[in-house]
Amino acid sequence: MATAEDRAAGPTEQEAHDIAKDAYVYAYPLMLEYTTLRKLSNFAEPIEGDAFGPPNQFHHARAYPNPDDKIVIRENVDTLYSAATLDLKAEPIVLSVPATDRYFQLPMLSLWSDVFAVPGTRTTGKNTARNFLVVAPEWRGGTAPAGLEVIKSPTRYVWIIGRTQTNGAADYENVHKIQDGYKLTPLSAWGKGNYVPPKGKVDPSIDMKAPPPVVVDKMDATTYYGHFAELLKENPPNQVDYPIIHRLERTGFKVGQSFDLAKVPANIRQAFERGYADGKALVAAEGDKAAGIHGKGWVYTTRSGTYGTDYVYRAAIAQCCIGENLPQDAVYPSLSTDSEGKPLDGSKNQYVLHFAKGKQPPVDAFWSVTAYDIQGYFIPNVLKRQAIGDRDKLVTNADGSLDLYIQADSPGKDKEANWLPVAKAPFTLLMRLYWPREAFLEGAWTPPDVVRH
Repeated sequence: MATAEDRAAGPTEQEAHDIAKDAYVYAYPLMLEYTTLRKLSNFAEPIEGDAFGPPNQFHHARAYPNPDDKIVIRENVDTLYSAATLDLKAEPIVLSVPATDRYFQLPMLSLWSDVFAVPGTRTTGKNTARNFLVVAPEWRGGTAPAGLEVIKSPTRYVWIIGRTQTNGAADYENVHKIQDGYKLTPLSAWGKGNYVPPKGKVDPSIDMKAPPPVVVDKMDATTYYGHFAELLKENPPNQVDYPIIHRLERTGFKVGQSFDLAKVPANIRQAFERGYADGKALVAAEGDKAAGIHGKGWVYTTRSGTYGTDYVYRAAIAQCCIGENLPQDAVYPSLSTDSEGKPLDGSKNQYVLHFAKGKQPPVDAFWSVTAYDIQGYFIPNVLKRQAIGDRDKLVTNADGSLDLYIQADSPGKDKEANWLPVAKAPFTLLMRLYWPREAFLEGAWTPPDVVRH
């Protein structure tokens, strides 16, 4: 049994290594999301047509991505995005949501990457206008003004990744009206007429070219743990995190205080550096698994959005696909192989995705299947069709089943309504289920294999 003297001496070198490794994993979503939000909000003015710009303002994508663009991988043509970075340090922010009868969601992520609120069709209902007061963890403002419902953020920073159902380019005008109804207003300006947000401040020290995961990966151990300590001052641990926080305290790392690895004993510093390297390797490996790299069949998770104390899984999801929804709002199965486990390849094969009668994806909103090239970009084609789904005029078979034809050449005029074009090259598929039903979430329904024909 450890004596008081043993405890006072601090952890052994091996214990310090294990603590540092676990701390790297624990901190990773916080570090990555903060880096991401800094880049997304480092602008003086909104970027026209893109969902990023100064903080505490909504920024809307007003059209689907151009199929020829190769900027962001696996973009969607189901919804238009409305995104915002909230900084709650100065004061609370009022989030206003308009009444609409169509599907939308405004998931709000803490800096730990957990979804803590989702105003939207599934949660707050159709045709229901709402005003929410989003407050910082330490807010002590008392009673909110009349008509405002308080949502307490777990962290100073909040990432809103909004999506509004969009039924093709002809629907843009309708969607723009809904997007314009999403508003963010500082509490001090609430009820005082039309609020005009100020210009943003550009920080020239932020690397705007390197992707956020690269920025985080380039940090050395001293920078990583030091920055983590600073972020914890205003983005506190969750209530279930005391065990790992108490372990960290044994190394001299304390919540609310700065931490300089260069000032700890040499053996502990070396243990931290080894733990840092091992933690980084673990996150990278688990991130690949979560992304379905080298996986067979449809790859997806129904364990996204909130993670509890499963820090490894939370870090893996952040590494591969930060910003994941709650599964009740949307799930995105991905596929890179056919029913025989062979890579999908439009130069060699034609494929069918067959849904038996009554076995189409079970959703309360809508579903789609999108084709991407092997790098994750859209595939330009003669139909200008990147996705196909239940909002299209699909033709069912005589027995009520449905076949989707996935191939480079036309399956024939009589089947083109159900044709998802691909190139004569390797490709991947992504199925999107918005507001999936329990049959999917509980595993009673799974996506069928794609079969060569």
